[in-house]
Amino acid sequence: MNKLIDKQKVLFLESLEEQKGYSDLTIMSYAQSIEEALRFIEVYEEEGRIIFDLMPYRLHIAALNAKTISKKLSALRSFVLFLNDNQMKASLKSDESVKTAKTLPKPILHSYIVEALEHADLQEKLIVILLYTLGLRVSELANLQLADMKDEWVRIVGKGDKQRDVPILATTKEIIDDYLDTFSMKKFLFEKNGERLSENSLRYIITKVFKRVGIKVTPHQLRHSYATALLNGGAPIADVSELLGHASMATTQIYTKLGTALKQKNYNKAHPLCGLES
Repeated sequence: MNKLIDKQKVLFLESLEEQKGYSDLTIMSYAQSIEEALRFIEVYEEEGRIIFDLMPYRLHIAALNAKTISKKLSALRSFVLFLNDNQMKASLKSDESVKTAKTLPKPILHSYIVEALEHADLQEKLIVILLYTLGLRVSELANLQLADMKDEWVRIVGKGDKQRDVPILATTKEIIDDYLDTFSMKKFLFEKNGERLSENSLRYIITKVFKRVGIKVTPHQLRHSYATALLNGGAPIADVSELLGHASMATTQIYTKLGTALKQKNYNKAHPLCGLES
């Protein structure tokens, strides 16, 4: 998939010069915007269509001003239009207008996750729990190796090959041990026919698990849920940022806004004077 996107990116930039006559400076700006975004965007196939999930990138650039964000996203929209014009079905996900309220992630209620786990098999359960209790990106989960797993910690290799150590809950460790006693894995925690389970396969499993309880959930939403739960529970933002593998704490700060919104909502529901008519 990455090679295909890289090839199309080159063709797109060439078309800006040959067909639209853009200047070298403008083309360079497009190239930089797309290259930066692709380091964060989740790209996967769904029903024969290439999906560019912008949410991880939007979180990364959330601290920038609205004009800068719009400019960066405009380059991506032009690229996706180019793909569709060249017989490649592609769509942008999480491409709402640039407003702080709409960049807030949407975590999954803990009760929904618990309900979904009750109907999951052992492998499905472990996939959901690792995303929810370790705050992993789906790419990090796919690349998780047996050698990375310790009794109380797991070493995650994130974007840019940056490493971080994340603690494993005792209950999570028990499920991991049960899983490894049941299935024989060679190198990666999740394999099929001796090969690493793909990111698309992991996404499909998540979709299938939560579809049983009537909701649509993405792996990244479980990562949101992890971050939000920690911050709402009083964890320092610096620690949460490190656990998530964020390059900048500004990316993590968007979850504090979500926590404030949830607290306001809970306050409005709980206080006896709220809702009284004047």
